[in-house]
Amino acid sequence: MTDPTDSGESTTHFGYEEVPVAEKQGRVADVFRSVAGKYDVMNDIMSLGTHRIVKRFAVQLSALRPGHKVLDLAGGTGDFSVQFSRVVGPEGQVVLADINEAMLQVGRDRLIDKGLQHIDIAQVNAECLPFADNSFDCVCIAYGLRNVTDKNAALASMQRVLKPGGRVVILEFSKATNRVIGRAYESYSALWPIAGKLVAGDSDSYRYLVESIQMHPDQDTLIEMMQTAGFSSARYHNVMGGICAIHIGFKPVQ
Repeated sequence: MTDPTDSGESTTHFGYEEVPVAEKQGRVADVFRSVAGKYDVMNDIMSLGTHRIVKRFAVQLSALRPGHKVLDLAGGTGDFSVQFSRVVGPEGQVVLADINEAMLQVGRDRLIDKGLQHIDIAQVNAECLPFADNSFDCVCIAYGLRNVTDKNAALASMQRVLKPGGRVVILEFSKATNRVIGRAYESYSALWPIAGKLVAGDSDSYRYLVESIQMHPDQDTLIEMMQTAGFSSARYHNVMGGICAIHIGFKPVQ
């Protein structure tokens, strides 16, 4: 995607707005610094509590077992890491990773409050993960891929750090499969900036989050992107009529 002024400067979308590629990461960072303290509360409000059920389903699809190593990418406040740690046990490893330091601080505090001090925490960029090849049995990214500037680079980086036969689990908002459900969801999500103003004192950040959902690739497009990144047997499960989708792909066994 290029700037329509033909200046040669690459652009990307920040919600509905076209911005220089170099600016998006910083602007997304500002959004999550603003919402970090109220992130979990707002998730309950925006999803009417259903996000908890969806996340449990994603954990099941991760197929993790005791002793496995899992990367909770864009894990932010750590709710997935808490669940993963119960599955892999003390002999396994959970790495809570996020690019945003404010979100990680909330996650770190949550883990300490729960006495889960064996979970590693890393501030990383999903596009260039600082882990060795073939490190993890599973990489999970929940509600984070749509905020990444270069999604293709991130998918390739996830594939690299997975062990052969390991799986990626991508939980993200997607496209409703039913027109009625889709219109109802759009009407409901239009209220999120108002809730963001009342609860978190920030309507602009939640306006961006709504717009980022609309700009995210649909289910089949994401499958194609995963295949291009080298994942095999890629598939997805629609949740709530496609409002969310959980994509799964595997690193081929050489």
